[in-house]
Amino acid sequence: MEIMRKESMPMKAIRMLGRNIRDAFKSVFRNFSLSLASISCITITLIIVAVSLIASLNVDNFTKVIKQDVTVVVFLDSDATEKQVKQVKSDIERLNNIEEITFKSKDETKKEIMETDDVFKETIATWDDEDNPLKDSYLVKVEKLEDVSKTAEEIKKIDKVAVVKYGEGTVEQLVGTFNVVEKVMYSIVIALVVVTIFLIINTIKLTIFSRKREISIMRLVGASNFSIKFPFVIEGMFLGILGSIIPILGVVFGYTTFYNHFSGRLFSPLIKLIKPEPFILYISLGVLLLGIVVGMIGSYQAVRKYLKV
Repeated sequence: MEIMRKESMPMKAIRMLGRNIRDAFKSVFRNFSLSLASISCITITLIIVAVSLIASLNVDNFTKVIKQDVTVVVFLDSDATEKQVKQVKSDIERLNNIEEITFKSKDETKKEIMETDDVFKETIATWDDEDNPLKDSYLVKVEKLEDVSKTAEEIKKIDKVAVVKYGEGTVEQLVGTFNVVEKVMYSIVIALVVVTIFLIINTIKLTIFSRKREISIMRLVGASNFSIKFPFVIEGMFLGILGSIIPILGVVFGYTTFYNHFSGRLFSPLIKLIKPEPFILYISLGVLLLGIVVGMIGSYQAVRKYLKV
């Protein structure tokens, strides 16, 4: 008998769970007008959250791409000896914020310029080693793009360094703008989640108020707090799932269309969009989970705070 009782407990729990899920599902459609208000609230908010999240992650991607592409070009004095050229490299390597350094001779620079335009090719082809006015250089990658200006200033002080260029001004403006946009977007996402929970609590509160008689009967027959709260939490989960359908479709089809329309970049080759796959899958799963969590928390808080079950 003891064994049978132990075996029946899991089955009883599963049966209760199934009944609660079924009742919660029915309740969503039985109180359709109120459920629709909650679903609409979740849908609208998740759309804005999804857009903000996509924008934030793409801005973060822009910054990473810029970091990979930005190179500090260190031009050396024309009269620098081979020993002095090597010493410049050693001095640069000792600085903070240096990730990678590559030597580029003036002959390599000459060949690159010749390949860009036929006019340049005809003119530059006549230069020999003595006539070549170009300079040997080092291409330097930095670890922290935010400190590139400081690093460039330190490199300028090194002996036999003629000129240092990295697109100063433009790089700082882009990084600063992207950082501000990223912080604003993440703040919007957090604020929207909080507002959604608050709105759902108040919306579900109306649903619960219309079912006070049902809850009173459950309490009179000895139902526990958990057994009263649980169906509402499951109901909130269903509301979250239904409310996330349109945002997920918007993410899948909207972002893919947007990416293809702009060929994966905005305004400049530097500003590259994240490829749709598997990006849209992660965003869609995030939106679905957020909808479920928000719906469940909203339902739970409505029952706990407003009915004081």
